[in-house]
Amino acid sequence: LLSFGLALLGLAGCSKQPVEISGIYPSLAMFNQEGECGTGAMVPWADRLWVVTYGPHRPYGSSDKLYEITPDLRQIIRMESMGGTVADRMIHQESEQLIIGPYLIDQKGGVRKIPFQKMPGRLTGVARHLTDPAGKVYFATMEEGLYEVDLKSLDVCPLIRDGNPVPLSTGVEDYPQVLSSKLPGYHGKGLYSGQGRVVYSNNGERGKEAELNPLIFSGALAEWNGVGDWQLVRRNQFTEVTGPGGIYGNPHPESDPIWSIGWDHRSLILMCFWERKWHSYRLPKASHCYDGAHGWNTEWPRIREIGEPDLLMTMHGMFWRFPKTFTAQNTYGIRPRSTYLKVIGDFCRWRDRLVFGCDDTAKSEFLNKRVAKGDLGGPGQSQSNLWFTYGETPDQLGPVLGRGGVWVEDPVQAGQWSDSFLIAGFAKRSLFLSHSSPTSIRFDLETDPDGKGNWQTLRQIVVSGKGGVWTELGPEIFGEWIRIRSDRDCPKATAFFHMSAEDKRGVENKEEFQGLASIESKSSFGGFLRTRGNERKTLLIQATQMNGTESSLGRIYELDADLKLNPAIDTKAIEEVEEVTRIPKGILEADAASAIYRDERGGRWRLPKSDSSYADLSAGGVVRLDREVCTERDLLNCHGTFYELPAENAGGIAKVRPIATHQLKIQDYCSYRGLLVMTGIDGGRGNPHILRSNDGRANVWVGVVDDLWRLGKPRGQGGPWFHSSVKKMEPSDPYLMTGYDRKRLNLSNEGNQPAKFILEADVTGEGKWVQVKEFVLKPQESARHEFPNWFQAYWVRLISNQDTTGTAQLIYD
Repeated sequence: LLSFGLALLGLAGCSKQPVEISGIYPSLAMFNQEGECGTGAMVPWADRLWVVTYGPHRPYGSSDKLYEITPDLRQIIRMESMGGTVADRMIHQESEQLIIGPYLIDQKGGVRKIPFQKMPGRLTGVARHLTDPAGKVYFATMEEGLYEVDLKSLDVCPLIRDGNPVPLSTGVEDYPQVLSSKLPGYHGKGLYSGQGRVVYSNNGERGKEAELNPLIFSGALAEWNGVGDWQLVRRNQFTEVTGPGGIYGNPHPESDPIWSIGWDHRSLILMCFWERKWHSYRLPKASHCYDGAHGWNTEWPRIREIGEPDLLMTMHGMFWRFPKTFTAQNTYGIRPRSTYLKVIGDFCRWRDRLVFGCDDTAKSEFLNKRVAKGDLGGPGQSQSNLWFTYGETPDQLGPVLGRGGVWVEDPVQAGQWSDSFLIAGFAKRSLFLSHSSPTSIRFDLETDPDGKGNWQTLRQIVVSGKGGVWTELGPEIFGEWIRIRSDRDCPKATAFFHMSAEDKRGVENKEEFQGLASIESKSSFGGFLRTRGNERKTLLIQATQMNGTESSLGRIYELDADLKLNPAIDTKAIEEVEEVTRIPKGILEADAASAIYRDERGGRWRLPKSDSSYADLSAGGVVRLDREVCTERDLLNCHGTFYELPAENAGGIAKVRPIATHQLKIQDYCSYRGLLVMTGIDGGRGNPHILRSNDGRANVWVGVVDDLWRLGKPRGQGGPWFHSSVKKMEPSDPYLMTGYDRKRLNLSNEGNQPAKFILEADVTGEGKWVQVKEFVLKPQESARHEFPNWFQAYWVRLISNQDTTGTAQLIYD
């Protein structure tokens, strides 16, 4: 009764309709005092939406809260809140309770809780009990701990000890007599039960190498059969574990399938437990920002009911349609829907909206440091928000993109079929095959046309000794899956796919961006942005006046939860905002050929360039080049194009992908209360996305980061050479290709001798350069090459067999 009374009290006096921009209600933002504030779980229950947030590595509680969201979108912070790093949720039908984090909530909104002193650990999953499903559940922790809990008494029985060291004098139960797990990996993610076992996943690895190298072995998928320790199923990084019963548990646990989604450096990995046997499949990755052997970059991917015939799966930056009927005997129906930028921890259908719980901006920024950001710190306070969308949203964001392989420089045995790889749902598809054997190898390709396992011969491809072959998988190839085998043993083989949809976006920025200054703008209102700490929960704007390629500082303003922009009145504002005005120089350059990005090791990477003003703005440190706007990944703004830039431990610039080309003069951008905020305004009267101070001197654009897909499609021109001196057999700098639609190359030999130019492509984004085409050009001769619409690679470069002068320019549109 007390808890229900508190809920009513929280609603008193709340009648104003909350402000909303692009599905974000700033008043619903969630804050803590930790290095990160992510959405761990969210469930509709008792006429409310219940949400928990988490901080990083808080096994014994934290400043995070249990939130109750009312139908009129009021946020109530529950007094029972204990915090912690929690992401578990289940609706237990027999006891009529919602379990979320360490809380149990009845149908009237009454909350009970299990103290961390009794059940220590970072709670990552909850599953139905194998022998007493009506009265008990299992909780798992991120450090392999497993507990049995009585749902009536809340008595806790430890089965496998949580791996965190217990601090002295805290009252936390240490359970020294309980088994400690030997399961490899760490950073647990998923838990589910069925077919006589409990299935658990983790997606990380401890150690310094795991923080640097995304290619090492990491993570685990495991089972527990009621006694002893976890038993390893597969040594890869896994996240979600679920089944057709979702957060209720499987209705027929003795026969319903269990699914788990994971990945390695090659591609995504889907596991299906069916008729007491594990089956594996592979899918492509859209984004590499989720890679990293430590496992920190993924948050909690989910496969969940959203009120449609199919489930929704989030994984590696792509929304997927996932059929409830998926088994080893019926694998039909997995389809890519669109790509996204938000970091999503959980989602659900609530009332008439599809709601995503996000991990928006972390004070820590963890390992995501790079020279391009300079000494720019994270936000003053970690914060995240809910993103209210509609059922059609997962089909309307970024264009579908998929890259991945079944083998990447792997040993292959003769006659052994690869994992099945998904090819359905992509309009443009290609496969690259190569091997290291000195003699030719024949590769057999088969397709499964309907997901029933009736494999049909597609073609045979013979690859010469130490050679490589590109092949299109055209629209005439019908099928769900493809698999490959070789006719002889091979010490190293690669089978790598590039797939995408048609990018039907135009080149114009959509109406919500009206008022942002174009690059030709002579005068505009800019500003530098910094979210404040110490529970102020506001955003500072150091207003600037931009004239051409110069910027002058004005007053400091403050944006609040009501999206009101007023002058800052406290003296600390100057100190807080000062560091964000210092933008590093020399990271982004431009020459006659293209823009040049320099990485942490001094490597040069070339990107398309645009108006010459961008080079002046970058060289002068006038505009922001790089910033984290979604936790543990960056938004790079280079020559009028936004790019998604993974952390260095997830591939860095080598795995960058373009989002959109905008041709705008954007001075700064950041995340605030779940919104993307940008400066650089010269109009936009009547546009609700443009906010202005009363004196008109401070102006910002607000929206959501996934609005950026509605800018123009990625395009541009550039290349490794422009009337450049070319050294014999010296590879050019790499030039970006991935994520662009139509592509052509203009090549010219401007020297006095004939020359052969070799065009190479990086197939995997890991420096696997392979020859694409040769051009033999006479002195002063030019050639034009139109790439097939199915052709994709991460990067391209050129090599000449002679010292010469040359131009190589790529046009993307």
